Amino acid sequence: MEANVAAAEPQLKVIERTDGRDGGIPLFEPRPGGPAERFSNAMGDRHPIVAFFAALISGYLLLALASVALGLLVTDVLLDVGSVQRFDEQFPHWLEGERTDGLTDASWVGTELAGGYLIPIALGLIGLVMAVLRKWRIAAYVLFAVAVESATYRVTTLFVERRRPEVERLESLPVDASYPSGHTAASIALYCGLALLLTSRFAHGGWRILIWTIAIAIPPIVALSRIYRGMHHPIDTLAGVPIGIAAIVVVVFACRVAGAAMARRETAEAG
Repeated sequence: MEANVAAAEPQLKVIERTDGRDGGIPLFEPRPGGPAERFSNAMGDRHPIVAFFAALISGYLLLALASVALGLLVTDVLLDVGSVQRFDEQFPHWLEGERTDGLTDASWVGTELAGGYLIPIALGLIGLVMAVLRKWRIAAYVLFAVAVESATYRVTTLFVERRRPEVERLESLPVDASYPSGHTAASIALYCGLALLLTSRFAHGGWRILIWTIAIAIPPIVALSRIYRGMHHPIDTLAGVPIGIAAIVVVVFACRVAGAAMARRETAEAG
């Protein structure tokens, strides 16, 4: 009897430590027998960091390939449909005619919600705090969700050329990089990614509704702001939606693969 208890004790300790990683974030825990655990098993006894980046790079390559394929389908096939093309071209022109000083200022705010100032600051602060608290998977999740989105956007613009709307553009950016909207994708990767993280662990009831309401409201504001400023067509902003969502999925998968690799190492050490 005592031998059985002693044999079981290391397993109980492993379970306790596994549940406590990164504050017990359910989002990062691999499902037994699920894709993340199978990927980790295929990696063998690789370090969790190696397993994380193997999953991250694999997911990114698949996402980039799918994004380029979708972009070519949109620009070479969908936009040949007359009614689709007319709406996609006319909506930015209509918004240009509705511009006012107040709306232009508001569009700048909407752009900066996913722009070059706020996102780096947010990533830096979150990464620094999580590093101090030694919550490495949380830091990696937030940082690489946006990094995967950004890398996907950039490789897509290399293969899919589309001119920005023929209106007065309020920003000086390359005119042949209209598809897709990186700002829209980034707003989903950051804000919806944070909402998923928070509601996975901490939020219940009213807080959950509030967090998701804010997170879901931001991307349409960003998208409309980008169209208003003459930087994208409506279809370009819609194309940012699956990129942002898929970037979150890729990083969640990589975090779960790392979690499965950590669990294996802990089990081996306990044994």
